[in-house]
Amino acid sequence: MSGAEEVKPYGEERPKGEQVEAMFDSIAPAYDLMNAAMTFGLHRRWLGTALKAIKGCGTGAGTMAIIDLATGTGDVALRLAREYPEAAITGVDLSEGMLEVARTKAADKGLESRIAFMQADCLDLPFPADSFSLLTIAYGVRNFENLRRGFREFHRVLRPGGVCMILELSRPENHIVRPLYDLYSRTLIPLAGRLVSRDCRAYSYLPESIAAMPPRREIKAMLEEAGFRNVSFRSLTMGVVTYYIAEK
Repeated sequence: MSGAEEVKPYGEERPKGEQVEAMFDSIAPAYDLMNAAMTFGLHRRWLGTALKAIKGCGTGAGTMAIIDLATGTGDVALRLAREYPEAAITGVDLSEGMLEVARTKAADKGLESRIAFMQADCLDLPFPADSFSLLTIAYGVRNFENLRRGFREFHRVLRPGGVCMILELSRPENHIVRPLYDLYSRTLIPLAGRLVSRDCRAYSYLPESIAAMPPRREIKAMLEEAGFRNVSFRSLTMGVVTYYIAEK
């Protein structure tokens, strides 16, 4: 078990998945505002860079089907709907509170018929094997109770030749940048969370879960262990975020 799996939002005995669901239900109304504030709006650029790296992937034979896991308030699924206008898109999340926001945003953009949002556990997806040609997940894997099980589930639901893209917050490796990042993430982010969100603990959990994530090369090895091939990763903005690309 990795350190990230042991870090829980509320530090209780309940399973991590239950605590993560409760946390995101709590912060759903403030989530988009906090995302923009914490990243200075860079989260959109990071997503754009990661999606550009997989552009054209998963567009082989058959109808293109995309699944966005830990879809949250739906920003990634909505972006995918624009990038892949012919694809069927499914957004999955543990939190019904987050999904309510996602459905409202999709309806406002006239995309409710193109994206199916559903509540489910990313570690036990209710889909047959080989269902999707592209799988994305942004800022979600550090919330998993079991990373290896999650990666095996990613591999299971992807079609042969399908592609998985993981975008996740990470600690900078540079010895000069890291202390500044730690100061920002452990002081300013929790403070902003207390001011904007009703859930004070949620934004203390965030830097704790990032710090506890396995090193990048260990995540790459986990993906390979799950059966993926051609696994690569790239860090952005001095290492504060990393995306991984893997093929089935």
